[in-house]
Amino acid sequence: MAMIRAVQDGGLVLLALVGMEGVAWATHRFLMHGPLWVLHRSHHEPRAGRFELNDLFAFYFALPSIAMVFWGRHGWPPAEWLGWGMTGYGVIYALFHDGLVHNRFRSPLPLRLMKRLVQAHRLHHVVTTKKGAVSYGFLWAPPVRVVKLQLQAAQGIRAPVRPKPAAEIVAPTSS
Repeated sequence: MAMIRAVQDGGLVLLALVGMEGVAWATHRFLMHGPLWVLHRSHHEPRAGRFELNDLFAFYFALPSIAMVFWGRHGWPPAEWLGWGMTGYGVIYALFHDGLVHNRFRSPLPLRLMKRLVQAHRLHHVVTTKKGAVSYGFLWAPPVRVVKLQLQAAQGIRAPVRPKPAAEIVAPTSS
């Protein structure tokens, strides 16, 4: 019985991990590049200092995870495992997005496995305005050639768009 419970709980964690990419994509596309652009804009501009206004999203997104774990411990047990899956997504996001893509700290994630994601996200940052960006996901992205074509179409660009060279992606800045 304990084994069945462990598999069920692990399945809930995995479900939340996978599901959060959809939530993150929709939030990024429709809220961050929509009415919450006032906060997210700082992420598309050069950062002055260690933090940016966009970092407040980490606190906002942590609240539902904390609430789910609390609810799971004090009410509906499956909610705890969904909350831990949401938390896991947040940790992976921080290691990938803030660490590997934006070099805010050294990430233990291997670049060679994440290169497509890094390039797609760098193409997202080609656009510094609220509209016209592409590739809103954080842990999944279409092939880079597809993202380039989407960006060209969104921006009316005919010349090829190139992400930053791999050398710039690999070399983390020391903080």
